[in-house]
Parts: sequence; structure tokens; C-alpha cells
Amino acid sequence: DSVWQRAVEQATSGALWTGLSASLWRDLAGFAIGASAGLLFGAALGLSRLFENLVGPSFHTLKQISLFAWIPLLSVWFGLGDAAKVAFLSLAAFFPVVLNTFEGIRSVPGDLIEVARVLRFNRWQLFTRVVLPSASPSIFAGVHLALIYAWLATLGAEYLLVSGKGIGNTMIDGRDHFWMDLVIFGVIVVGLVGFTLNWIATRIENRLLAWRGRSVAGF
Repeated sequence: DSVWQRAVEQATSGALWTGLSASLWRDLAGFAIGASAGLLFGAALGLSRLFENLVGPSFHTLKQISLFAWIPLLSVWFGLGDAAKVAFLSLAAFFPVVLNTFEGIRSVPGDLIEVARVLRFNRWQLFTRVVLPSASPSIFAGVHLALIYAWLATLGAEYLLVSGKGIGNTMIDGRDHFWMDLVIFGVIVVGLVGFTLNWIATRIENRLLAWRGRSVAGF
């Protein structure tokens, strides 16, 4: 009952919408930046052996570093405001997109490449008609993971970089004042938003990859 009352209070006062909009803005900004950079970087790694040899070892070393280990550096470079949080979320989205894009491109069957060469596809036709469709399931899986990781990282960033508004900051206020109903309310909101983002991403992925047909799980 107290959680419901707290929810009504947060909704009617506007505090819920202020915090939620701030968190979602950071989440979507970081996701967009990180996923876009990840797609470009992953495609370069997958398509160019030279690029992979030059920067691949450094990338595979950096991906082993815990995401939260970057926070001290980001706070020095960007402060404790939104810029640092968006940079942190961009990193959270970057790595899964790079890895899945790279693996998707490198997993394209060699037989398809040979057929395309027999048909005299140029490089652009080879990429758009063979490589990209074959790699798209893996790429979309990476983008889907990036969206989830970015939302989880949003809460982590708001906990560790406490400047500003956000759902994470609302939960911190509840903890500091021992308002457990506010903390529980924040947890529920976080879960609902995460579920909604995952549902939207799944629907978009299914729509864009409908050409694959139904999987075995669909029977």
C-alpha cells in the first residue's frame, strides 16, 4: 500500500517523469552513439584483415576490462554530469555490437562469396546482397544486447556518478532517507522500462528479419 501511495505521489508531482525522462535520454543517447560506432568498427574488423591485424589485439585487450573500471577515467575527462554518463553508456553499447558484427561478417559462408564472385558482383553488391543479409541476425543480436546493457549501465552510472536527475538518483534518495517504498518503487519502474525496451527491440528485430521465416521454435 505504501509503495502504491509513493507511486501516486511520484506520478502526480512530476518527479517520476522528470527522473524517467532524464534516464531514458541518457540511455538512448549512449546507445545510439555506442551502437553506431560499434557497427562501423565491427564492420571494419570483419571486412579488413589489415585493420584487424592493426587494432584487433588492442580491442580484444580492452574488452576484457570491466566496464565500471572506466568510470574513474571518464569522471576525470568529462566530470560527473551527463557527458560522463553518456560516454559510459556508449562503452556499454559499443562492445557487444562490435563483437556480434565482427562474428556475423566472418561467419558468412564461403560458398555464398564464391557464387557472388561467379556472378561478378562488385564489392558493394557483395556487401549489400550477400554479406549484410547473412550477418544481419548476428548484428541485430548485438544491437539488442547493446540496448539491454545500456539500460543496465544507466542505473550504474547514476549510482556512481550521482550528479543530476534520474531514476537511479531517485532510488539513492530513497536509500539515504530510509524510504524503502521509494526504493521498491524505483526497482519496479526500472524493471518495467527494461521489459518495455526489450519488447520493442524484439518486435523490431522480428519485423526486420521476417525474411528468415519461422525458426524451429515457432512450431
